[in-house]
Amino acid sequence: MKNKVFRSLAIVIALTSLITGMAGCKTSTAAPLPLQERLRVATTTSLYDTGLWGYLKPMFEEKYGAKLDVMYAGTGIALEYGRRGDVNIITIHSKSREDQFVAEGYGVERVPFAYNYFLIVGPESDPAGIKGMIPEDAFKKLMEIGSFISRGDDSGTHSKEKAIWEKADFDYRTVQKAGEWYIETGRGMGPTLLMASEKQAYTLSDIGTFLSYKGKIELTTIVDKGDILLNVYSAIAINPERHPKANIEMASNLIDFLTSPEIQKLIGGYGVEEYGRQLFIPCAGAEPK
Repeated sequence: MKNKVFRSLAIVIALTSLITGMAGCKTSTAAPLPLQERLRVATTTSLYDTGLWGYLKPMFEEKYGAKLDVMYAGTGIALEYGRRGDVNIITIHSKSREDQFVAEGYGVERVPFAYNYFLIVGPESDPAGIKGMIPEDAFKKLMEIGSFISRGDDSGTHSKEKAIWEKADFDYRTVQKAGEWYIETGRGMGPTLLMASEKQAYTLSDIGTFLSYKGKIELTTIVDKGDILLNVYSAIAINPERHPKANIEMASNLIDFLTSPEIQKLIGGYGVEEYGRQLFIPCAGAEPK
């Protein structure tokens, strides 16, 4: 009986101490952390696959105190995100489609910030014998003898490929049906390069992604000369008149960031130490000649 009394008394004392302790605690009066502003960016796979966004993202976030959400896809999908107002800014590489996007009122202004060049890459043995040709003549030869892997994904690279076929006097719809030698992956540049390497076929690639994948593939540069191979990357803020919720102020901050002397220098030097040459050439808002 005494043991039961002592146990009950102990419980009462413990509960009393707990309640007293809780009463003595002060509720925190510290102000909650402010919600971090977010900026949604739709970008091309080449800017993402090369690691450029991973390199620049923390610098922007630290400078502007904003969270950068980077969504990577082909240019066609990035443009669609912009039309729907799903993002605040797009960074892509298809000038004619960018101009149309702005003309239709979805974007405020097209601002170039870097460029590089496309390459036709393929097996070192060059079975089609196209090395040193201009791109248009190389594509004509590939129609006769060759194996070509296309992204086929409505990306900026895919748009450039179609432009070369057109310059070579071929209807792209005819090319698509030309035979088993022509394969569309429907995927990004990295997976397309891997498939071209596996099949020892040719493909069109931006130089940045090609260099970043060089250790993973058995392909070499076959054609790298020709005005049509110019590849310009631009940033376009989404028009708040079309999408009132677009964060035009932070989108403008990102454009200022990308075209600032400090970041332009970093873009120009990105990858040089690792790959021995520039992946991107800065152009600070001006169209390269």
